[in-house]
Amino acid sequence: MSHESYELKAEARERVGKGSARELRRNGLIPAVIYGDKQPPISITLNTNDVTKRIHAGGFMTTIVTIDIGGNKVKVLPKDYHLDPVRDFTMHVDFLRVSGNTQVTVEIPVHFVNEDKSPGIKVGGVVNIVRHEVEVHCPADAIPEAFTVDLTGAKIGDSIHISQITLPKGVVPVITDRDFTIATIIAPAGGISEEGEAEA
Repeated sequence: MSHESYELKAEARERVGKGSARELRRNGLIPAVIYGDKQPPISITLNTNDVTKRIHAGGFMTTIVTIDIGGNKVKVLPKDYHLDPVRDFTMHVDFLRVSGNTQVTVEIPVHFVNEDKSPGIKVGGVVNIVRHEVEVHCPADAIPEAFTVDLTGAKIGDSIHISQITLPKGVVPVITDRDFTIATIIAPAGGISEEGEAEA
């Protein structure tokens, strides 16, 4: 599972529309919608500071949230949010209801480890990251926090593909028709020095 689940307090929102949304934002609230799971959507309001803190803490789009709407608790996953392009505050959030069998599509970050054990990097090579995130289908209650790529033994010219990453049970890449590249080890722009070549 990704980051630890948490709870947000919300209130049901009667009025919808641009005028109402502007008024909410002036009062430190964000309009949001909960939809999915074959139930009618619910319009709610959330505290701007609570949501903005969660967005900036990381893992917002891959962490299940419990939203408490006046005692009615709903498990959801953030699906989308809009930031004001000028002032960088949250304008609106969409949440997807999740239950035990809900499948979701999410982007999982890729982390690289053991760069110091890569012969290619030791001689001045560089990790060229093709995909910082990998889009996958997985159960809503088993979203991986990140995928780890071990660079031990990677030489200049090597490519790391999705098949080299061990995916947890039930996690499937959205792209299944090819073994796509996550990263490559490339020579530095100036080429490798003679010493580096001798080491390699």
